[in-house]
Amino acid sequence: MKIDKLRKQIDVTDEKIIALLAERLKLAAEIGHEKKQGEQPVVNLEREAAVLAHVRELAGQAGLDVPSAESIFKQIIRSARGMRAVRIAFQGEPGAYSQQAAACFFGSGAETVPQETLESVFSMVGSGEAGYGVVPVENSLEGSISKTYDLLLESNLKVAGEIEFKVMHCLIANQDTTLDTITRVYSHPQALGQCQGFLRHMNWEIIPAYDTAGSVKMIKEQKIMDGAAIASAEAARLYGMRILSCALEDNPHNFTRFFVLAQQDSPPTGCDKTSLVFSVKHQSGSLHGFLGELARVGLNMTKIESRPTRKTPWEYNFYLDFEGHRLDEKVEQALSGLERYATFVKVLGSYPRANR
Repeated sequence: MKIDKLRKQIDVTDEKIIALLAERLKLAAEIGHEKKQGEQPVVNLEREAAVLAHVRELAGQAGLDVPSAESIFKQIIRSARGMRAVRIAFQGEPGAYSQQAAACFFGSGAETVPQETLESVFSMVGSGEAGYGVVPVENSLEGSISKTYDLLLESNLKVAGEIEFKVMHCLIANQDTTLDTITRVYSHPQALGQCQGFLRHMNWEIIPAYDTAGSVKMIKEQKIMDGAAIASAEAARLYGMRILSCALEDNPHNFTRFFVLAQQDSPPTGCDKTSLVFSVKHQSGSLHGFLGELARVGLNMTKIESRPTRKTPWEYNFYLDFEGHRLDEKVEQALSGLERYATFVKVLGSYPRANR
């Protein structure tokens, strides 16, 4: 039958694709080795942007679906990153959601370095001890991570990427612990907040901890038999613990957004976002005028929120995300016009929009 012949041709084509993919990853690993020998950064975001632009051009010429082709090559690039000596700092213990988000962005082979605090993550990237950091900025159920935004305001680091990671919480305990023997539950306050519906029906003491995976590690090391932790299935696997229940979150559409920190932000890709922080003059219409500058040049705002300045009572900074790159002509026009209404503007970074 003709269909059998066509399937054999597909098999042969697949073999060629796998061989070419292996060759590409080998070349990428060799480049990474050369960069390490020459003490160059092993991840070159500008080069990656150029590769994706070339892929989009080739896909269009071949009559392929351009977004699909770009998505495939983004995954190939992530695999290549994982084969290089990329060091990424994250807050928490191994198995934390931040570590899993880092693996999604940089590849599972990248070296992740756990840190106890968000301040330590910023410090490692700032000093060059880590090439990148991955920090949570907001959750779709619980809102923004205030500490991250405060650190971004104070730091000279830039936002070079974003990750949207689907979070599923599990109830995790020692192997001999059962639901009816639990009297207390530990986790990060954000995770506890995302599981309020589940916890409301349990007569347990709720104890905030600094990290989700760290809670699992603690109840194991301290042999807490009447306690459980809320964390990821990966954390249970890493520490050899028992999962008593899954999908504890109040809403199945539970995503956490992470920023990738670096000493430089990313070059334009044609599919970017920009984050900035600003404050406006204490005059009627200042905020309206500021946002009007974005609308005037046709920029789509994706987020805005206020945070206290922590200097003067009842004065606020505004954190804003919009589509576009700071080097785009329209964005440069808008940023120039903003000066009329703002007392200060700080661009936190421009970066490729996340793919869920």
